[in-house]
Amino acid sequence: MGFRSSMMVAAALAAAVSFGAVAAPMSGNPILPGWYADPEAAVFGKTYWIFPTSSRPYAEQTAFDAFSSPDLVQWTRHPGVLKIEAVSWAKEALWAPSVVEKDGQYYFFFSANDIKNDSEVGGIGVAVADRPEGPYRDLLGKPLIGSFHNGAQPIDQFVFKDDDGTWYMLYGGWKHANIVRLKDDFTGIVPLSDGTLYKEITPAPEYVEGSLMFKRGGRYYYMWSEGGWGEPDYSVAYAIADAPTGPFKRIGRILQQDPAVATSAGHHSLIHAPDDDSWYIVYHRRPLGRTGRNERATAIDRMEFDAQGHILPVKMTHEGVPAHPLP
Repeated sequence: MGFRSSMMVAAALAAAVSFGAVAAPMSGNPILPGWYADPEAAVFGKTYWIFPTSSRPYAEQTAFDAFSSPDLVQWTRHPGVLKIEAVSWAKEALWAPSVVEKDGQYYFFFSANDIKNDSEVGGIGVAVADRPEGPYRDLLGKPLIGSFHNGAQPIDQFVFKDDDGTWYMLYGGWKHANIVRLKDDFTGIVPLSDGTLYKEITPAPEYVEGSLMFKRGGRYYYMWSEGGWGEPDYSVAYAIADAPTGPFKRIGRILQQDPAVATSAGHHSLIHAPDDDSWYIVYHRRPLGRTGRNERATAIDRMEFDAQGHILPVKMTHEGVPAHPLP
């Protein structure tokens, strides 16, 4: 090998080493080990959190694990942060967490018992703890919402705090969605500004479940899941309105199956990094070659907007996202 060739090889190796030294580690997808679905993502202090459903046969979904990370790459499991034994009225499965912090305490909203009518006990509950990792204890000794209103099954709740300090909860299965205003101590609901307790905000005929809301640029974004959660066409769509109560009109899907990556992509949550306006979508999907309804894995990818504020289609990846330590 001549001197020139040797120098070229050395330069290439140096560049590779240099590149390796600065390249941020990636999270990889799935981001959590094992079968987990319906992930709720949050930022508490300098730590990222994911609270997922344990994706198991229905009767075995009796506890929630949580996962924490300083950077979106390294995750620590906290097993059994809320167990069915801590909820006196919950006799069947627990699923679909929504977790918020208020006045130094952490409130864990969940779905339980999958009720089919108002004569059954179950619905949406709330538990409380002094730390994100629990242990959580039942706050009310009964469901927060335990009956049907406007045709909405009381499941898949999402809790949203508006800029004025008002707390709302969006929820609903069976193709209907409601919004309610929560009491400041989360022990019940109070009338909305128009006097209604349960306001239907179903955004489109395609709506199925998995409500989520966030605010950006003074507008309210409402996101939800469409299709069947056990089917390949499970997906996420969204709408925008000028008020949290709508009216909302469906804009389109932003997350759906990719034959080269995974199917059944839905029931998501979001992380908004406070330091640089990065947005991440955390969701579950079914790996290629898997067909079992409970074979669902949690993944994370970037979510971006165009100049008009519309959400761009999310590209599912195997690589995930780079490390993003919180300031």
